[in-house]
Amino acid sequence: MSDNQLQPINIENKILVIRGQQVMLDRDLAELYGVETKRLNEQVKRNIERFPEEFMFQITRNELETVKSHFATSPNNMFAGQEGGTRKLPYAFTEHGVTMLSSVLKSETAVKASIQIVKTFVAMRHFLQNNAQIFAELKSMRQHQIETDIKVNDTNRRIDELFDRMDKYAIDDTQGIFFQGQIFDAYAKFESFIQSATKEIVLIDNYVDLSVLERLTKKQHSVNVTIYTKSNTPLSGQDILTFNAQYISSFWCNLCL
Repeated sequence: MSDNQLQPINIENKILVIRGQQVMLDRDLAELYGVETKRLNEQVKRNIERFPEEFMFQITRNELETVKSHFATSPNNMFAGQEGGTRKLPYAFTEHGVTMLSSVLKSETAVKASIQIVKTFVAMRHFLQNNAQIFAELKSMRQHQIETDIKVNDTNRRIDELFDRMDKYAIDDTQGIFFQGQIFDAYAKFESFIQSATKEIVLIDNYVDLSVLERLTKKQHSVNVTIYTKSNTPLSGQDILTFNAQYISSFWCNLCL
């Protein structure tokens, strides 16, 4: 095996993160060690007592599919050319498992490859540690973007539902549907409702103050008003009594908290 085949960049491309650990698959290690995957696994089985779970484990079908999907668009796709995928689930070896492999394979190539692989493991681990804050910030930014996308999609869905209902029930602009930022238009439409009412006005609002009563004076004399609002609204029952006393001949308002 030539030195070019063991360049760190080639090894880095074969180091995966599975179950939160940096590992390499048996087929990639076999290629670097210059042996068949079958022979590598046979040597492992003969010395299985040297390979506890923290050294080696067999990955699941879901883990394999996740790895394959991650490399699906890579120009150096490690699974390219495998028709029908991997039949047998591969084994994953941690850094300690890689070191142990060189001792059971007992070849000069395996020893040299193992040294370079372990060095690459260490270099990548240091890289991750030194850039942990950057990765955390990127993760936070990605999470924020996902949350923003969810909110945008939810807003778009609600807007679509609104227009669907407008189409279904033939809602037109006389019913006064306004969006954020159209405060003046909303107040103007509110006053037009007050002036056009002929029998009764029912106002339901969490926040009602004296400015609302001021606008209600523009209603027709025979129209009564009922206001439904929260108990902590700025408008009080005394405000209603005072207002009714002044406009008793032309106005009657009932406050429901």
